[in-house]
Amino acid sequence: MSFTTADIVKLRKVTGAGMMDCKNALAEAEGNFDRALEIIREKGKLVASKRVDREAAEGVVLAKVSGNSKVGAMVVLNCETDFVAKNENFIAFAGSILNTALENNAENLDVLKNMQIDGRTIEAQVIEQTGIIGEKIELSYYKKINAESVITYIHPGNKLATIVGFNKAGVEVQVAKDVAMQVAAMAPIAIDKDSVPAEMVEKELEIAKEKYRQEGKPETMLDKIAQGALTKFFQEATLLNQTYVKDGKISIREFLAQNDKELTVTEFDRYSLNV
Repeated sequence: MSFTTADIVKLRKVTGAGMMDCKNALAEAEGNFDRALEIIREKGKLVASKRVDREAAEGVVLAKVSGNSKVGAMVVLNCETDFVAKNENFIAFAGSILNTALENNAENLDVLKNMQIDGRTIEAQVIEQTGIIGEKIELSYYKKINAESVITYIHPGNKLATIVGFNKAGVEVQVAKDVAMQVAAMAPIAIDKDSVPAEMVEKELEIAKEKYRQEGKPETMLDKIAQGALTKFFQEATLLNQTYVKDGKISIREFLAQNDKELTVTEFDRYSLNV
């Protein structure tokens, strides 16, 4: 069977592979389009198997809110180099995965990988992209937050994103965005001190005791001093108690109260490829 330039272009549009790869696949398939499609997909699997041990530390972090602003989702699509991470097609592919997650209300990463785009599972398409791009591609992270109101923030460069859920609908956009940017800038570990894991609290207390023990503080004073250090830890590491980065005189809790005394954060997530 013969093939035309139009066939090459069609195969490229379907697979995203380069023109020469599509031409070679059609030649190998003797012009059979379906077989050429399988050849490109098989190449993706072969390349993926060869690169399984490679580190995919670059990539993009994207986040988006549903039309009713009650669901926020985040995906992380990894690759090996920053060059690929900045490629428009790579970013668009990550965006299509994110849209699919939101449209189908994906519950977790495994569910998302098995969802389909254009009749093919996302997991299969990630493998195919490995063959097309020539780097290890990995869908490594997915997070969904449901709340009365949700906002997302993507830091320029697509390396850092946040999602924040609030207990009330109709939160003023700038207020919500400021909190999302606070999460991005200050990387809190929990909403408030009550939501810090008990084992982390114990660890911080032990670290503080050992620090002041090394400084020669009396053993009888260590518990009290450590509690003071823990209070400072809560202030620095929990969102509602952090100092608002745009106004060093108030906390995030106070900032929210200025807008609505009952407004608070119910959940948040932050992902950075740089840390």
